[in-house]
Amino acid sequence: MTTRASTRTPNFNFTAACVRIAERWMPDAFVIALALTALTFVLCVGLAGLSPTQTLKAWGGGFWNLLQFTNQIVMTLLLGYALAHTPPVMRALTWIAGLPRNAGHAYLLVGFISCIASIFSWALCLVAGAIMATRTARACAARGVKVHYPLLVATGFSGMCVWHQGLSSSIGLSVATPGHFLESAIGVIPTSATIFAPWNLAIVAMIVLIVPFGMRLLAPPAAEARALDATAATIAVEPEEPLAKLPQAIRPAEHLENSRLLMALAVAAGLFVLIDHFVLQRKGLDLNSLNFAFLVLGMACAGRPSLYLRLIMDAARVSAPFLLQYPFYAGLAAMMALNGGEDQPGLAQMMINMFIAISNAETLPLFTFLSGGLLNMFVPSGGGQWAIQGPIAMEAAIALGADVPKTAMAVAMGDQWTNLIQPLNALPALAVAGLHIRDIMGYCLIAVLFTGVIFAIGLIFIF
Repeated sequence: MTTRASTRTPNFNFTAACVRIAERWMPDAFVIALALTALTFVLCVGLAGLSPTQTLKAWGGGFWNLLQFTNQIVMTLLLGYALAHTPPVMRALTWIAGLPRNAGHAYLLVGFISCIASIFSWALCLVAGAIMATRTARACAARGVKVHYPLLVATGFSGMCVWHQGLSSSIGLSVATPGHFLESAIGVIPTSATIFAPWNLAIVAMIVLIVPFGMRLLAPPAAEARALDATAATIAVEPEEPLAKLPQAIRPAEHLENSRLLMALAVAAGLFVLIDHFVLQRKGLDLNSLNFAFLVLGMACAGRPSLYLRLIMDAARVSAPFLLQYPFYAGLAAMMALNGGEDQPGLAQMMINMFIAISNAETLPLFTFLSGGLLNMFVPSGGGQWAIQGPIAMEAAIALGADVPKTAMAVAMGDQWTNLIQPLNALPALAVAGLHIRDIMGYCLIAVLFTGVIFAIGLIFIF
């Protein structure tokens, strides 16, 4: 009996191709920062016509411009990581991570948690998404469920594409604050016209519902799934480990180091400050209040000063790459913003003007979104990008008669959209997960493609 050979041509797997390209060609995030710096310098000199001297001076002058913001971000990572690894929080995370009964459910769980956390705070998303991915991978491995760990981590990071439309939106909150730097041009725009506008909420709902399912569809066959490696995603301490390993207090100093009373007094003082901030003064959530809340909750859950200090020290490895790279992006942003004079626009303005030139009142939000996504690759800071792109976009919206609040939020959407492929933003998640940028970038690239379609549809058709 003769067996006829199959003549069916294998399907081209776009996901696998993207993953292979990323794994082969994607360098370390620090190398990317250096390469982008060099590219920006060349474009400023060759395309914008700026002199090498003034470009280098702008780079050096802007290198340390974002030290306060960098410190805030590092504190967010340290305090959020420590909170997530305290015994009670770890027990809760372990229970949640044990809910999925198959690989598909695991991707959906991590994706939804990432998106919901992002709506509250982008910093919370970075910490919660990565830790949830790690805990879920461990729980699945213990039950013999095969999940692809790099995709699970990419799914935990995917929520970053919606943060700017949520409660921590730096642009939405900025234009709603009296005295903001564009008030003379656009006035004060309430959050009811931006963050809480029906069209914005509709786009957010589309992202939250579609992204987890979209990431789930990228999963490779179970036979090709890459499990969590024994050396990856090393958790600082298991739920019951820290208390068991604490040394027996002998000297008076050691009694203080393990004093629950001392910790309780600090927590009580912190709770008073939080109540005063949110309840009595009715102030909103910002990075400082978020960090303070992480600090108070972390100390309360740790219970002892010595344990909390150990958790903070372990968390330090998460922040080191960020400390190194963010100044390079601050210098890069300064080069992008540099203008040669009134008749000589800088590189960022040229980039934005290129999209505005082909826009009208209806299409301006869409092209503002696209230009914002491109600019974000060079200026990965929502506030920094708004300072560069905001004045130009708002002037164009007024001149063309476009929707000003929608155009402002289009800048925000562009900024958050390409966060998925901006290596700097992925550093905290990668540090927690124990992976390299090349491990997740192929999946993040596909996420950028399908989320870009969602944003475009929302900006064009939802009013």
